[in-house]
Amino acid sequence: MRMELMLAENIRKHRRERKLTQEQLAETLGVTAGAVYKWESGLSLPELGLIMELADFFDTSVDALLGYQMKDNRLETALRRMEEYCRAGDREALAEAEKALKKYPNSFRTVHCCAGVYSFFGAGGRGKAELRRALELYEQARLLIGQNEDPEISDFTLCGEMAGVYLQLGEQEKGLELMKRHNAGGIFSDSIGAWLAGMLGRTEEAEPWLAEALLRAAVVLLNAVSGYVILFSSREDYPSARRMLEAGMRFFRSIREERSTDFLVKMDALLHILLAHVLLRQGEAAEARTAAEKAAGLVACFDAAPNYGVELAPFAGHSEGVFVHDCLGATAGESMETMLGELKNEELAALWKEVREHE
Repeated sequence: MRMELMLAENIRKHRRERKLTQEQLAETLGVTAGAVYKWESGLSLPELGLIMELADFFDTSVDALLGYQMKDNRLETALRRMEEYCRAGDREALAEAEKALKKYPNSFRTVHCCAGVYSFFGAGGRGKAELRRALELYEQARLLIGQNEDPEISDFTLCGEMAGVYLQLGEQEKGLELMKRHNAGGIFSDSIGAWLAGMLGRTEEAEPWLAEALLRAAVVLLNAVSGYVILFSSREDYPSARRMLEAGMRFFRSIREERSTDFLVKMDALLHILLAHVLLRQGEAAEARTAAEKAAGLVACFDAAPNYGVELAPFAGHSEGVFVHDCLGATAGESMETMLGELKNEELAALWKEVREHE
């Protein structure tokens, strides 16, 4: 149908470019004016011989007159075309996916991309058949994972994508079981907890999963905040570094039990030494000393009885059996020395030494 419309449009366009009436074109081709009218209206098609005559008369090719464009079916182009169709919400992506699968049936990138296409068009439970097809392709992609060169994709992430499809199908238990079996490094703890609490109403079962996810998020946040402080410091943008720190410290204060002596104490100490660094750079020596003294007190508290467990604030629920650690050092003191080395702030290093000596 699309090619018929393109042919009709192209005949009309070329005729007008030649400043011909339908009658004049009809006379040239030896047909009736009514025939030309029907061609241009999409009511009928010229015979093949007449299409060739039209192309010759208009000095164009038959495929151009028909509106046919030769597609570049190389793998990269095919994958990019599918992405563009998905972006536009065009279901032509599904046909493209099947073509690609026929041409590259054993290509991990092809199979994984096509699985995503089917998952996209089945989203929201709109297409059960599309979702089932997505599951088939994800399973196939798992068999081809050895070809994968994308560090952000692994068998674990494929299982997460499959779990999302099960959710769309209303098969939450299958999705949950899949994530639980492949929850390396707590990658799915947040999703498991959210599904259990929200969709299934199993809040007691959800609590430990949510606690673990929250603690892992805290470690991620500490790394991101410290990285940003160093980044902003390299640009001498200390106001941005301070805002980033204050946001991170508000989060830690909100989840930490004030009287606890757990791992969050160590993290709090690191945030305070970062604050001391920024304050020194801003010329606020007294405030920097206060932050460094606070950090020293927290370091002493943690190292007196190292506890890598976590006691979350009451609103976050219990976190029994949850343990976390960082790669900066075994003790808070060692971690602090590592952080000072990364900051490369001689004034802060001297302040820290002085504060620790007077502790």
